Amino acid sequence: MKKTKILLDADVVIHFYKGGLLHKLPEIFSEYKHIVLSKVHEELSKDCKSYIDRMSSTFRNISIVEFNPTGDMMKEFAMLLRSRGKGESACMAYCKFNRDVLGSSNLKDIKDYCAENNITYLTTYDFLHYAIKRGKLSIDEAREFVVAVKSKDSKLPDMDIAEYVSEAII
Repeated sequence: MKKTKILLDADVVIHFYKGGLLHKLPEIFSEYKHIVLSKVHEELSKDCKSYIDRMSSTFRNISIVEFNPTGDMMKEFAMLLRSRGKGESACMAYCKFNRDVLGSSNLKDIKDYCAENNITYLTTYDFLHYAIKRGKLSIDEAREFVVAVKSKDSKLPDMDIAEYVSEAII
């Protein structure tokens, strides 16, 4: 039986990098393989790439995978590229044809496509929700993370993580 993977888009990786918790990301869902496609890796800053490179050699459940689509996946990727970035297009095409999970907070670009193609996705807040529920982070640590990410010019919704966790249906 095929094991589901979580394909990480650049925004989630960058959020966890800027929030100082990138090392925690593969621990939240330790039972899943976390994939950073080469197209996403290209979008990361030099420092963030170096960190991911080190993590992929340290953690057994995170790796950088070359994105070489063929056939229908290549057509889907090309179609998605017309209106979206390379990394998220690669992730969505990959998830569509492999039935994996997308880790992305760019809801404007992914939400409708994921709904139409029955792709499960997790946002940064979803990762935080599960980190709290699984005892990997406290509410206060998650709040500090959100403040840190926003202070470094990354966008996250204006909501309290405690409220999100208590209202989440996931």
